[in-house]
Formats: sequence, C-alpha cells, structure tokens
Amino acid sequence: MEAQGIDSRRAWLTVVAAFFASGMTLGIAYSFGAFFESMSDEFDAANGATAVIFGVTTFLFFSLSIITGRMSDRFGPRVVLTTGAAALFVGLIATSRVQSLGAGYVTYGAGVGVAAACGYVPMVSVVGGWFREQRAVAVGLAVAGIGVGTSVMSPLSAALIDRWGWRDTYVFFAFVGALLLLACVPLIARPPGDGTPQPSRFADALSSPVFRRFALSAFTLGLALFVPFVFVGQYAKERGVEPVAAAVLVGVLGGSSVVSRVGFGSLVRRLGSFRLYRSCLMITAGSFAVWFAAGSSYVMLVLFVLVLGVGYGGFVALSPIVISDRLGVAGLGSILGLLYTAPGIGALIGAPTAGLIIDGTGGYRWAIATCFAFAATSVALLTGLPVDGRGRLQRADNARG
Repeated sequence: MEAQGIDSRRAWLTVVAAFFASGMTLGIAYSFGAFFESMSDEFDAANGATAVIFGVTTFLFFSLSIITGRMSDRFGPRVVLTTGAAALFVGLIATSRVQSLGAGYVTYGAGVGVAAACGYVPMVSVVGGWFREQRAVAVGLAVAGIGVGTSVMSPLSAALIDRWGWRDTYVFFAFVGALLLLACVPLIARPPGDGTPQPSRFADALSSPVFRRFALSAFTLGLALFVPFVFVGQYAKERGVEPVAAAVLVGVLGGSSVVSRVGFGSLVRRLGSFRLYRSCLMITAGSFAVWFAAGSSYVMLVLFVLVLGVGYGGFVALSPIVISDRLGVAGLGSILGLLYTAPGIGALIGAPTAGLIIDGTGGYRWAIATCFAFAATSVALLTGLPVDGRGRLQRADNARG
C-alpha cells in the first residue's frame, strides 16, 4: 500500500477531516431544536414560523451541495472547506444579533446552510475517491462524524443556553466551529490521479431513470426525516421533560446513528449496499409508529430516537455507496450534490408543514402520522429498481471510475 495512494495512510487523514468537518457543521445545524423554544418565545413566533429556520438551513445545505460538490471536483476540497469556515463564523455571529425571526432565516439559514454544504458532501466525495477496497468502511467512518456531532452538540447547546442564553451560545459556536474547520483544511486533499479537475456528471445522473427514482425516494424521506430534529425535544418538554433531558433525545438519535453508519458500512460486502439501504428506510418508517405510540413515556421516546437514528445513519452512510455502485466515483461530488437536493427540498417543506399541522390541530398525532406516510412512500418508490445478485444496484453503462 503506497503512502500517498488509494487505500493508503494518507487516505485515512481525509477520513479524519471529513469526520470533524461534517460533525461540526451538521452538529450545529441539527442542534437547532435546542434553540427552538428560546427563539420562538423571544420573537413570539408560532411553531410553523420558527421551524422555517431549520427548513431553510437544511434546504440550503442539501441544494447548495450541487455547487460545493462541483467546486470540490474542480478546485479541490481545501477551498471549499475554508469557505465553509467563513460562512459558519459570519452566519452565527450575525444570528446572535438579529432582532427578528425573518432576519434569522437569512443569517442562520445562509451561514449554517452554506457551511454544512461545504463540510459534508464535498468531503464525503473526496473520501470515496481515496478508497477502493475499504470505501464502504471509510465513508461510514467519515459520516459517523455527523452522529457524534449531533449527540454532543444538542445537549451541549441546551446546557449553554440555560447558562448563557441562545445569543451567546451562537457566538461560542461561531469561534469554535470555524477554528475546527480551518484545522481540518491541511488534512483534506484531492484524491490521487492525474491532477485534472473531475468531470461534471449532472447529465449522466439526470438521464438515468434509476437515479431519478432514487432521488424521488430521498425527497419523500426528507419530508419526514428532519421533523424530529426540530420537534421531538419540544414534544418532550410539553410533557414535562426538563430541557436538557429533552435535548438529549436528539443526542441519542445522533449517537445511535453512529453505530449504523459504521456497522452498515462493514456489512456492505456481505449483504449488499442497496439491500441495506432499503432496510434502513423501512426502519425509519417504523420509527414513526413508535413515536405515535409513545405518548408521555420518556422511555418510548428514547426508543423512538434510537430506532430512527439507526435508519437515518444508514441512509446517510449508504447513499454515496449505492450511487457510486450505479454511476461510479468519477465526478461523485457533482452527483451527490444533485442527489441531496431532493431531501433538501423535502426538509424545506416537511419541518415547517409539520409545525403548521401542530399549530392547527393543537397536537402532534397528525404530524407524526403524516411523517410515517411519507417515509413509507420512500420505501415503496424503491420497488423494481435493477439489483444484481450481490444486493447492489446494477452498474450503469455510463458508470465511470
């Protein structure tokens, strides 16, 4: 194994960088539920209006991945990650000073959304290009950073808000987050090759009926998947759970997703990437049935987020593997950027719509039932896709790399 080549020691440094970059950016984004009540109360806003902040952030994170993924292919990942550090710092500092919820849509949505778009898809695509034999394990470890970041940042946010308030907590995260991303810049590098920019693969992806069906499934999943990140803590607090314990639920969700990200990555060769991916979507749909039945039981809520975390972690870890099996790894940044636009649009619609349903019905049951229906639809849309004997999507004729 060459020191600087595919599957080399140098390759594993990119895993470290991707782990921390995705963990910090997505950890901050997914901890928004801990800030939800404080911001809603200060600006006297309804659930639906406050949830728009998370919807805009998640939409920009996923949709801008088209641009940042392509930037990484063309200019290299270091430029992208430096941009993410600047966006995170400016966005959070500006959010700490807003005087209206509408301004928060812009400052938080753009700042954290751009940072997450820089810190996740481009970094994961780089990791995928550095590995061949160990690709599934490496990608699984890289995206495990999101789970670790979420498990740490959500309860930490609740504790800091209780002590400092939400504005000073955002200032703290601005400095710590930007410095950590800048520390990752020297560790990340373009995958080995001839040094030329990677090709754009937008046309290949969009011309593929299999890719389009896969993206539609990801869209319907996105309508449901991100609702708990915003509302499960609020749901728990309305049933008498203390704020930090309520925030721990999102932390548990992130923690359980770490196990599935790493564990499913190691099972790909044995069971097949697409077969595992479809199972994760089934698990995600089933988790909403647990939430529906949870009532005021904190134990049941913990079970819900544990199950959801397993499904969510598998979705994140396996998406790049399933798509690279189908279309190859050349220009993977542009392909993943296009794919992740679909759940991003779902998140933009799903979380605020859930908030409107909660406001309109005075409870959560209809919102939870709607999430279950969308998650089940995402599973149904995968029926009939071409799968080979090893449980993977069949390789397309135009696959590269």
